[in-house]
Amino acid sequence: MNRRPTPLTALALTAVAALTLSACGSDDDSTAKDSDKIAGADTGSGKSASPSPSAPDSGGRPKITFPSDAKNVFEYQKTGNAAKDAALADSTLSVNSVDEAIFTGDTGTKALGFYNTDKALSAYITYVQKYIDDGETWVGETRYFNYKVTLSGAKKAYVSYCSDESKSYIKNKKTEKVDRSPATANSYVLYNTSLTKNSDGIWQTTDVVSNRGNEACQP
Repeated sequence: MNRRPTPLTALALTAVAALTLSACGSDDDSTAKDSDKIAGADTGSGKSASPSPSAPDSGGRPKITFPSDAKNVFEYQKTGNAAKDAALADSTLSVNSVDEAIFTGDTGTKALGFYNTDKALSAYITYVQKYIDDGETWVGETRYFNYKVTLSGAKKAYVSYCSDESKSYIKNKKTEKVDRSPATANSYVLYNTSLTKNSDGIWQTTDVVSNRGNEACQP
């Protein structure tokens, strides 16, 4: 089974201006959707332009570290636009910060509040707490792909992407049992996120909406 066997139905996230993939329509406001358990972290590879989460602190950024049995792979090409590329990179670190909190069982990690704010931070805290309460973590590899980014002025960006959870699995922390049931269409998720550049130049995720099983993300 993919590593999100049940949606976190108590957590509804509304994108202020959800950015959809080309196969899914045009940019417009999105209604609230149930969030699902979110993605993992370790190092980027392949087409990834994101910095390694395990790299030393840079410019006051918190170091993010993860267990050896979990990994994120971010597949995207740099656009050549400095603002877009910075937003993309910080978007991946937002994902990584959520997973660090899941792995450590702590909603108060420095990175979680560094790369996320407003509705997104509140939602992610609730989301991570669900993992903690259930005594769960995840193992394996999650792949992120089909990235698309647009800017709105100098301090607002919208980033959309897909995730492939077919090789990541829920693990019970107490028993260490891993659920490796076969992947389904719901192993693929479309994400639309809003980011704002803060006074320190960090592109913080402020809002996010997910759509599990979206056709645009299916193999």
